[in-house]
Amino acid sequence: MTTEDGDLRDLPTHTPGPAELADLELLLNGAFHPLTGFLGAVDSATVAAAGRLADGTPWPVPVTLTVPEDLVKEERLVLTDPEGVPLAVMRAAEAWQSPGELPDPQGDAAAAGWRVAGPVTPLSAPEHGAFRSLRLPPEAVRAELGGATTLAVATRTPLHRRHLGQVRRLAEKLAARVLILPLLGEGHHDSLVRAVLSVRRELPPGTLVVPVPLAERPGRDLLLSAHVAAAYGATHLFTPSFTAADEEAAPLTLAEPEPWAYDESLEVWRPTSKIDPDHVREEPTEEELAGLLHRGEPIPDWYTTPAVAEELQRAHPPRHGRGVTVFFTGLSGSGKSTIARGLADALVERGGRTVTLLDGDVVRRMLSAGLTFSREDRDLNIRRIGFVAAEITRHGGVAICAPIAPYARTRAEVRRMVTAAGDFVLVHVSTPLEECERRDRKGLYAKARAGIIPEFTGISDPYEAPEDADLTIDTSRLSQEDAVARVFEYLAEGGWVREV
Repeated sequence: MTTEDGDLRDLPTHTPGPAELADLELLLNGAFHPLTGFLGAVDSATVAAAGRLADGTPWPVPVTLTVPEDLVKEERLVLTDPEGVPLAVMRAAEAWQSPGELPDPQGDAAAAGWRVAGPVTPLSAPEHGAFRSLRLPPEAVRAELGGATTLAVATRTPLHRRHLGQVRRLAEKLAARVLILPLLGEGHHDSLVRAVLSVRRELPPGTLVVPVPLAERPGRDLLLSAHVAAAYGATHLFTPSFTAADEEAAPLTLAEPEPWAYDESLEVWRPTSKIDPDHVREEPTEEELAGLLHRGEPIPDWYTTPAVAEELQRAHPPRHGRGVTVFFTGLSGSGKSTIARGLADALVERGGRTVTLLDGDVVRRMLSAGLTFSREDRDLNIRRIGFVAAEITRHGGVAICAPIAPYARTRAEVRRMVTAAGDFVLVHVSTPLEECERRDRKGLYAKARAGIIPEFTGISDPYEAPEDADLTIDTSRLSQEDAVARVFEYLAEGGWVREV
């Protein structure tokens, strides 16, 4: 593995997280022009504060790379994909520590960590990700468009009948080519692309579909999409899945379509201005659409095409057939393992679901043997549990996890991994510390208070009680049977377990 800088085989390697890998791909293919690498402290701060790089160039979001602390002194890094394929070499011009004020590339806005900044040079084209043949670089798309007026449609959701009508009308008004940019963040990427491809025949001839791996930036998604669309050669942008942006900061024209609605009297979609208000049928809200999918009910044909409806139903099956992770967290001795085991038994007895129990002690012996109880290794243990749980969930199973999981950031990382594949239920077993100590048959708390066990959660190391728990249970107030029944009832009420 060599470049003009010489042999790279001895350089340290780093695999960025999913969001940073997406950023890396767009840095390498030119979609993040004028950026040529990951940003340093000054540029990141000015972008976060004013939407501009330090030299005044407009840019909407910090694009940064988080690394372990042991890599911050390296002059060059080889960045690889999850399978270890080298994608780029980075010349680290700066190492800096985020104070926690910048958005974390993995989605934790409160996180602080080490970053490295500097230009990246491609080593090989990315090969990971579905629909790779459609993911053309901006240069190729610009060549295909040939400088024509182009309406880009950047979307994180499928295009329903209203969107299709608005796009057709805008393209006709602008005499424009159409470029659909499905934005691939976390979740059902393949489903979004298939849904878009299924309606391509409903759009003007010559419409291009180019999936773009673009991590979500809440509040700045539209502006970042505008910069990316401009890099692909678009002159106008329509964004059906998000709104609100500073138009003056956008590098192209934001196309605002005339409002459309469904005319019940004629059974067609058309501009709202042409419809008698009494004949306007309201679209289902996101919550209502999610409810239809949860219950396995059909999506109205007047709202979306059959192909899109089928794709939505495939990506979001009814909850009783959808994968779910039930993640228990709590202090040692809180009762979480006992409840988890009881819940697994109850679900097996009920039948109809494939159940896997990932208990803390068992995982330590089988999945995480050799790890210590340092904070870094405890985090790694939870990530391993999260990875396995996400795969079980992806394939429609029920994963029941019962680690201590003391740190909020790591729990949030697991939630993101799982929700990209299915559903996630966080159960906080909030049994007080005093009761956990009283129950301690192994004498662990006593050893921790005596200093024999270092970094023991609740004594010499903190437990960050979750603020995002879906269910909280105190086993000092509930019997084991009642606690299991409480969780089971929650799953049944939510639709993950069918009523009998």
